[in-house]
Amino acid sequence: MIYLNIFLVAFIAFMLSMICGGGAGLLLIPVLGYALPAAQVPAALSVGTSVSSVTRLYLFFRQINWNIVKHFLPSALVGVLIGAWLLSYLAPVYIELCMALFLVSNLPYVFKKQAVSSPEKSLHSNRFMKFVGFLAGFISALTGAVGVLFNGVYLRYGLSKEEIVATRAANEICLHIVKLCLYTSFGLLTLQALYIGLLVAVAAVAATYLMKYVLPKISISIFSKIGYSAMVLSGFILLSSALISIQELHYPNVHIVRLSKGYDATFNWDDLIYTIEFKYGEGFEFERIIPFSQLDQVRQAYVHKQDVAADKVVIEKVYSLKKVSYEAYYYDARNQLIKKIKFR
Repeated sequence: MIYLNIFLVAFIAFMLSMICGGGAGLLLIPVLGYALPAAQVPAALSVGTSVSSVTRLYLFFRQINWNIVKHFLPSALVGVLIGAWLLSYLAPVYIELCMALFLVSNLPYVFKKQAVSSPEKSLHSNRFMKFVGFLAGFISALTGAVGVLFNGVYLRYGLSKEEIVATRAANEICLHIVKLCLYTSFGLLTLQALYIGLLVAVAAVAATYLMKYVLPKISISIFSKIGYSAMVLSGFILLSSALISIQELHYPNVHIVRLSKGYDATFNWDDLIYTIEFKYGEGFEFERIIPFSQLDQVRQAYVHKQDVAADKVVIEKVYSLKKVSYEAYYYDARNQLIKKIKFR
């Protein structure tokens, strides 16, 4: 059943991506995450999107803007090499979170009236396109998809909707090939990832051929609006997926308590606990738990001197606008607080 769902979602996603100028990969990331480990999702996406790019090149080859390609592609390849190497060390979920926030930030453009113009291709514009190429390659290697992330750049270059589809395909086909080689060398392209990638590829080809006859009937203004809408929609989907993944990995928790003299907010991340305390007349204090070994010998001796036969001692370092101090909490075997002291 999961494979049928992946095929249907991929078919719809690639249909929408033809109208939006991209975005299928970003829409598929959360879905593929149910069938594959997070590190293998980029490899599966690259299989499917590479076949999709070949199909679009075949159908829209004459609409490629080669000036953009020659400035975008070399720096993008450098970004792919760095991103694929870092994929073995970084958690893609944090990249997805940053991408999601950027995509959602395009919400005002959905409602803003603007004409798509063709700006002068100056040296500055070419340098900017090289920078965009590097970012696109880097992010694509880490997540397997860039999609509509840089659609705004293509739109501001004044490209027609067919040129955007064709130029993106020309830019991405080499990236996908390089990524697949790197993923294979790093052991990320497993048989399961390959099978799912081929399933996505079949859906992509079918959707591309169908939308070839629909795309010419859509105006550039509607194309632009749909493109920005797809960016925002992809952003919300990615944001939801990233937040769920972070919750499962680190169990973050925020707890706010109203005290007699102010408020106390505690933030938990894995085994780390951070506290922000506000007291009327004293202002804000930031507290974090530190190992006992971080105290110097004088402070360690002072804490031991105040010991009341506790089974556990917790040390907090307290930062305020005027000073840095410490707090020691003494607990018994039942984890009940026996005593609390403050010292400098």
